[in-house]
Parts: sequence; structure tokens; C-alpha cells
Amino acid sequence: MLRFSLSIWKDFGFKEIKAYLATRPEKAVGDPARWAQALSSLENAVRKCGLECEVDEGGGAFYGPKIDLKIKDAIGREWQTTTIQFDFNLPERFDMSYIGEDGKKHQPYMVHRALFGSLERFFGILIEQYAGAFPLWLAPEQARILPITERQHECARRQLKELREAGFRVELDDRPASLGAKIKDARHDRIPYLLVVGAQEAENGGFAVRSRREGELGVMTPAQLMEKMKMEVDNKIC
Repeated sequence: MLRFSLSIWKDFGFKEIKAYLATRPEKAVGDPARWAQALSSLENAVRKCGLECEVDEGGGAFYGPKIDLKIKDAIGREWQTTTIQFDFNLPERFDMSYIGEDGKKHQPYMVHRALFGSLERFFGILIEQYAGAFPLWLAPEQARILPITERQHECARRQLKELREAGFRVELDDRPASLGAKIKDARHDRIPYLLVVGAQEAENGGFAVRSRREGELGVMTPAQLMEKMKMEVDNKIC
């Protein structure tokens, strides 16, 4: 669970991650020997993952010890995110058991997790981290097609359909506005790819591509662009 949580935060682009190990509080349920075993298991997990760790003495819940992960955002503030929690209370209350190799009943350990902490806070951290300029794989709108005149609308609609059918989140700006105004609005919205369709592009079935990350990329066919976007999404390039 700890490795899975770390892989998620690294995919989102967070590199500064610290673990806090919360130990048994004064008032607690469960056998002290099981607490010691669980705490040792958590310590071992943190050590194997090579994490910087601080002990939060007595900071565990009454029903078990836990690991809290905290990350630093783009401006250096620390936020609590993932919690991985042992629970000695619910297995007892639900009278949970399994048959061991000795043929006898044993009470299992329960481990539960909150991967993102508060979901609203998680989205706030993401917006802060990227200043709204989400990488392609995260962006709600991955590309925007910008026809120069009404004569390119039919071609732009075909391209829109083709990109959407391939699974990409694409919009079409077919307003009766100047290309400059459309580009300005798309940049303000931090769209990863701007796809300009003029007379020449419409004739060849392509578009002039501008990447927010890489700048002007020249003219591409939909197939070429989709191959590039798929690579970027699959590798979660930030």
C-alpha cells in the first residue's frame, strides 16, 4: 500500500514526500503485542521504501498505529495526504476470523487507507502545484481546434470527431472571432495543445500544432498528433 501511494504521488509530480509514523496513544484497544507487531511492520515498510520518517509519539488512533504521508506543494507548504491505518477494533466488532494452517480460527489484521486525504484539498493542491496548467494526461481539455475561418469548420468537425473517438478530450472553438482572440483564450485556459486549421491545413487534412510545453511543432496529421499525445499520456509526462 505504501509503494502504491508513493507511485501515485510521483505520477502527479510530487517529489518531496515525508512519512510520519503514529504510535499507540494512552487510550487504545487491542493486544499490546499486536500493536508492537503492527508498528514494526509499518516501520519496516517505511525503511524499505527509503522514506524520511518522523515518529509521532502517541499520535495513532485508538484502534491502531498508522503511517501518514505529507507532501510539499509548489510553494513549499506541507500537506497531509495518504493515511495507511491498522485497525484492531473492527475485526473484533465484526467477529472476523479465518482458518489458519493449524486448522484453528484466527482474527485477521485489518488495514485501511485514504489515498488522497480530503478530496477537495487534494484538488486544491493539484491546482496550486500546476498553477492550473495541468500536464496532458491530467488536463480536462487536452487540445482545442481553432479554425481560422468558417470555411474550415467542416474539416475541423471531422478532426474533432476523429480525436474524440480515439479517446482524447478535445474541443472546437468555432466562434466568429479572430484567430488571435481564440489563441489568447486557449492560452488563458492553459490548454496543452492548440490545433490551428487554415486553408492549407484543411486541404491536407492536418493542423498547425502548438504545444504549451514545447512550442510550435509545425503541421501534423491527426494520426501523427495522436501518436505523440498517446506517448505523452502513457508516460505521464509533466
